[in-house]
Amino acid sequence: MKEYTDEYLKQIKEIISNDNEAQARAELASLHPADIAELYQNLDLPEAEYLFKLLDEEKAADVLMELDEDDRLKLISEMPAEEIAQTIDHLDTDDAVDLIQQLDEEERDEILSHIDDVEQAGDIIDLLKYDEDTAGGLMGTEMIVVNENWSMPECIKQMRLQAEDMDEIYYVYVVDNDYKLRGTLPLKMMLTHPSVSKIKHVMEADPVSVKADTPIDDVALDFEKYDLVAMPVVDSIGRLLGRITVDDVMDQVRESSERDYQLASGISSDVDADDSVFAQTKARIPWLLVGIASGLLASVILGTFEAQLQAVTALALFIPIIGGTGGNVGVQASAIVVQGLANGSLDIKNFASQLGKEILIGLLNATVITAVVLVYNLIMMPSDLAVTLSVAASLFVVVMFASILGTVVPLTLEKLHINPALATGPFIQISNDIVGLIIYVQISTFFLRAMTDIAI
Repeated sequence: MKEYTDEYLKQIKEIISNDNEAQARAELASLHPADIAELYQNLDLPEAEYLFKLLDEEKAADVLMELDEDDRLKLISEMPAEEIAQTIDHLDTDDAVDLIQQLDEEERDEILSHIDDVEQAGDIIDLLKYDEDTAGGLMGTEMIVVNENWSMPECIKQMRLQAEDMDEIYYVYVVDNDYKLRGTLPLKMMLTHPSVSKIKHVMEADPVSVKADTPIDDVALDFEKYDLVAMPVVDSIGRLLGRITVDDVMDQVRESSERDYQLASGISSDVDADDSVFAQTKARIPWLLVGIASGLLASVILGTFEAQLQAVTALALFIPIIGGTGGNVGVQASAIVVQGLANGSLDIKNFASQLGKEILIGLLNATVITAVVLVYNLIMMPSDLAVTLSVAASLFVVVMFASILGTVVPLTLEKLHINPALATGPFIQISNDIVGLIIYVQISTFFLRAMTDIAI
């Protein structure tokens, strides 16, 4: 990996400002596309454009795909449609789709009209029809495909022809006359059975495959489960459509994890550290406003509790503990559920069993927490029995409620096809704060009245 020191960056900037194309080309020739993409992040847009135009088409295509989406869009928005089309000629169809998806429909059509390879343009158009969060939206069409009825010599001949335009070959897929996926052909079989009569006699049948409408999260789980480097994609009747490679899956998993982390932190849209002040503010402000609204609601609830707080000021000391504990318990419970849904260890079908398990966990947690606080209050304020009982009972109920809410909400969101990561952020925290406060107010009122009646 290339390290970009201040001295090195200064040198590159001087080369650009002096318009020294020969030296710039020599420097770029020694760098990997990923290193060039990283270099661009340290340059102004005009400087990045200057270097990009010096790259040959193949390397320029690789650099584009190494850039993050925002930087890529900035570069291609300054390129004419013909130049983008020439770059796409050097990309696999799945990468080409990723690039074109960032543009509006009019720009897409113009670029596609300039692609010389009609077959490639048609494949790209077909792939654009799939949802980007499904296997179809992630697959490419570059693959080696042989017929199960071919002999080995014929198979090898066809493989050589197909491989000419491919950079990497992961598997050789075997189909029947209807183009339905039947198996894969291992390299070992080609070496040990050079004169076999038909491929179907030596192929590995029933390979792991995925349908085009399968969500990306499920595809990633299959890659992990079966330790795959590529996976074929089929339609509803089993016809081979394309293949997905592990690097594409990992990119999607990383992006999904970043989105989930931001959502759990109360950021409503996908932003990066280098995004504009306005973009970041727009992403952060919605949940901050919700938090303000919940705070105002909490003040209203406390207003109804004013008389009790004036009579027994010790009650106010435990409001942060009630709200904080409920929020922590709820976030913990929801985090476990969201993680289970993400890695496949928890199925939405197990709703009842997971809820029952969390109720038991909540019961144990509530018992321990309540016991600790109860003992503390009995020692520190033995004369305020009403406060001691109010806090202990409130904590027990709040912990149980938070445990249940933290389990039910993400499971319900998953069932409604809404990102359950929403349940690990401000939503759960705010819900528990408000409900916890209501519980505390009601239980404290009950115990204060009960103790007053006993005293009378």
